[in-house]
Amino acid sequence: MTPSPELAAALEAAEAAARVIRELYAKNLAVRVKADRSPVTEADVRAEQAIRSVLAARFPGHAFYGEETGRSGGGDSLWLVDPIDGTKAFVREYPMFSTQIALMRDGQIVLGVSSAPLYGELAFAERGAGAWLNGRALKVSRVDSIEAAALSAGNLKTLAAGPRWARYGQLVARLNRIRGYGDFLHYHLLAAGKIDAVLESDVNILDIAALAAIVEEAGGRFTTLEGGPLTLDASSVLAANPALHATLVAALG
Repeated sequence: MTPSPELAAALEAAEAAARVIRELYAKNLAVRVKADRSPVTEADVRAEQAIRSVLAARFPGHAFYGEETGRSGGGDSLWLVDPIDGTKAFVREYPMFSTQIALMRDGQIVLGVSSAPLYGELAFAERGAGAWLNGRALKVSRVDSIEAAALSAGNLKTLAAGPRWARYGQLVARLNRIRGYGDFLHYHLLAAGKIDAVLESDVNILDIAALAAIVEEAGGRFTTLEGGPLTLDASSVLAANPALHATLVAALG
């Protein structure tokens, strides 16, 4: 596919972040704990600065919302950026982290880039142009029953403390396989048709916006646990192939 100027810029920004990340990985960086108790390192900050520099140069009129530098600018186009989604993995030196870049226009996510430079995967999608992983087109699975499905779950703390926990347990007992691949990876696997659903209850829109574009362009459904649309305030995910999504929403009540 030929990327739009926006997607081309997002891919360039992801590569700029990857250069920073490769340079600083496994360098025993100092770790600071933010007010929300999440860690941040020099790599997070520098990677976001690299992304912002590329996007601002290409689209100075676009707004920007970054994990480390916050929100700025106005208008209908908003870049959503998490420079290192999985900082704990980065700090502990295993490659389960990624850079997430998405563009939201008029409240709709129109493109996404998910770059995992140490893991070796680059996925991206643009509305109407399909989803791609390392140059190969992505398509979700056709598994159509819970009993045959593989589901990956992550960030379940809120779910465990709420009324859906018992229903989740009933769902687990029915599934063919239950895994917890986490972060970018289970969404890449879902979009590639290698697993069938993903469930999370504690996420931030910056973590999932790009992945939503990728899963949906691969033919999947990507909503909150209630089955609602993603907004800037979304904090949960139920993503699946279209044959399973409504069944899973109903099962979780």
